[in-house]
Amino acid sequence: MHSRETVERALRLSAQGLVDRQVAALCGVSLGAVQKWRTRTRRAGEEEDRRRFHSCPRCHGRTLDHSAYAYLLGLYLGDGHILLCKKGVYQLSLACCDDWPGLMEAAAEAMTTVMPTSSVSRRQLQGCTEIKSYSKHWACLFPQHGPGRKHERKIALEEWQREITEAHPDLFVRGLMHSDGYRGANRVRRHFNGSDHWYEYPRYLFKNESGDILELCGQALDLLGVAWRRSKPNTISVARREAVERLDEFVGPKH
Repeated sequence: MHSRETVERALRLSAQGLVDRQVAALCGVSLGAVQKWRTRTRRAGEEEDRRRFHSCPRCHGRTLDHSAYAYLLGLYLGDGHILLCKKGVYQLSLACCDDWPGLMEAAAEAMTTVMPTSSVSRRQLQGCTEIKSYSKHWACLFPQHGPGRKHERKIALEEWQREITEAHPDLFVRGLMHSDGYRGANRVRRHFNGSDHWYEYPRYLFKNESGDILELCGQALDLLGVAWRRSKPNTISVARREAVERLDEFVGPKH
């Protein structure tokens, strides 16, 4: 082990332009030690610079993966929330049912792709797993964040978000359906010829208490040419055979 003063002196000499062999001789240490100190410090500095000044597509102009963002936006609007933590850091959280490990993987992958400088972690809760990530810039990417529940405030996309969802309505709808949506069988009873007859057909339901979010879902379905209707004030239903088959191409049952 070398003293901190020796390490700092070696780094100062390297910064002045001396080669590693000269620095090693002046400091009385091995060549390998100088190389390790110099490269590790440089990598750490470059990583810190990348995290601090190049992590946000909105603030720093970093390229944003629009496909992953469209999906993640749907997840967030459906069943996500953002919390302001200490030192101006935001936590993006998504609650995923433990019955759908595939959805957990997709959510974590989307978070990592959208914000690659922030790690993604999981926390086990009762009956579900919280997928979460910390960044000072999650609120930049989701300006719909605000106090109170989503259905108690106005939810409107900014122009740059609208351009993304209009370019990728399938992934946006996929995120909505994977969060607050459902694909299942609807069982219907019909009485004829003196007896009851039952038949089933698949359908999608998207349930949300926010009228604004329901409207965004309907607009995306319109872009996809998918027929839908309001089966309840807080529910969008997709039940026509061709419409269900269209959604099956990119949504499908949760898994």
